[in-house]
Amino acid sequence: MSRLSRLVERWKDDRLLGSVIRNSGYLLSSNTISMGLTFLQGLLAAALLGAAHYGTLGIIISFASNVNRLFSFRMNELVVKYAGQYLAEGRKESAAGVVKIAALSEGVTSAVAYLILILLARWGAATIVKDTSAVPWIIFYGLALLANLVTETSTAMLQLGGHYRTQAVLNLLQNILTAGWILAAYLLKGGLTDVIMAYLAGKFLFGIGTAAAAAYWARPLLGSGWQRTPLSLLSERREMLRFAISTNLSGTVNMLIRDSELLWIGFFLSTLEAGYYKFSLAIMNVIILPITPFINTTFPEIARSVALRQWIPLRNLLRRTSLIALAWTVLTGLGILFIGNWFLGVFKGGEYLPSYGVILILFAGYSFANVFFWNRPLMLSFGRPNFPLIVTLAVGLVKTVLMFLLVRSYGVVMQAGLLSAYFIISIGIIVLRGLVHIRRGQAVDQLAGGSL
Repeated sequence: MSRLSRLVERWKDDRLLGSVIRNSGYLLSSNTISMGLTFLQGLLAAALLGAAHYGTLGIIISFASNVNRLFSFRMNELVVKYAGQYLAEGRKESAAGVVKIAALSEGVTSAVAYLILILLARWGAATIVKDTSAVPWIIFYGLALLANLVTETSTAMLQLGGHYRTQAVLNLLQNILTAGWILAAYLLKGGLTDVIMAYLAGKFLFGIGTAAAAAYWARPLLGSGWQRTPLSLLSERREMLRFAISTNLSGTVNMLIRDSELLWIGFFLSTLEAGYYKFSLAIMNVIILPITPFINTTFPEIARSVALRQWIPLRNLLRRTSLIALAWTVLTGLGILFIGNWFLGVFKGGEYLPSYGVILILFAGYSFANVFFWNRPLMLSFGRPNFPLIVTLAVGLVKTVLMFLLVRSYGVVMQAGLLSAYFIISIGIIVLRGLVHIRRGQAVDQLAGGSL
């Protein structure tokens, strides 16, 4: 038997990998179509609006989304960690308590986030978009926050219940609706308002659909009457609060350092450069979209493996999913090298050709993030949410200082370089730390086994 055949046989016998690939397959089948639809809607929006207005669109969406992130406690991670642990131990009532408190907290913070967005809309339009006529658009798109009141909690419930097919269908329907709406706007020669409405409609469909699906599957997962579970059952409320605050701080750091690129470019430069950068990020989305399902499906398996101290299956899962991510990343990289420059030269008369250098630079950082997509879930599973926070904060502060010093002089290429460096350095440190925890766990278990 050849080495490749032996490798395939070992992978086929890997229960964890099989579970992840099977569950990812539901999302991936949807994401494959969604990837095409996302790419299509991005191209149509870019062609319809032109680079400057396309940049305005990106800033509006990013501004509203980041206000939401500011108040997000990433309840999906909290629910997966704590409710997942309780379900693995057969403690359904405690798991129901986690879901209940997470849903209530997320609903309140989402409503507060929308009120804050309304208050900040004029400042954002004047400072970042540099056009106060964008105020109504920011407030209008912000309605997506209300449509996604409990999306994080609901998504975690679907993951814990193994209902990845439901997520896949909702994701696909969202992209069909948005792409179809933008196509109609393109054919009818619509404008920025039409494109914003298309994205908002997709957000409403996904947010309401996810909440409805989670409510439907909650009974078999958590038991009948789970909504009446007393919160006093939760003996780890303080630990959960610390976890939630840590993940919120981590999300806030990521928001300022990683997820606000278009806002920084609007602030430092202009909506035209933001349009080039948004186009580059759209290409990056094609690269990361097939890998996104692995993040959702591996986290529960990683958390379960750590809780049960199954170190060898865990190491195999991390290694093999990274190899799958690497294969896809190399394939897309070859595509960018061989046809990227030609495509940008013919698309909309070459208006977006300045994006090519940005795409190449961003690809380095996003590729690294793709291959080691499991870095943060691994640390969360070890109950070390603060370590990724400290690392991203430290590396991000350096990136932010360099942005203020260099971006106005060197433009979007410098912004892309700083983001890629941030990904490579911060993720590299977190990965190394996670592997150290695995080795320590193995060593402790081997020592304990030897002393019996």
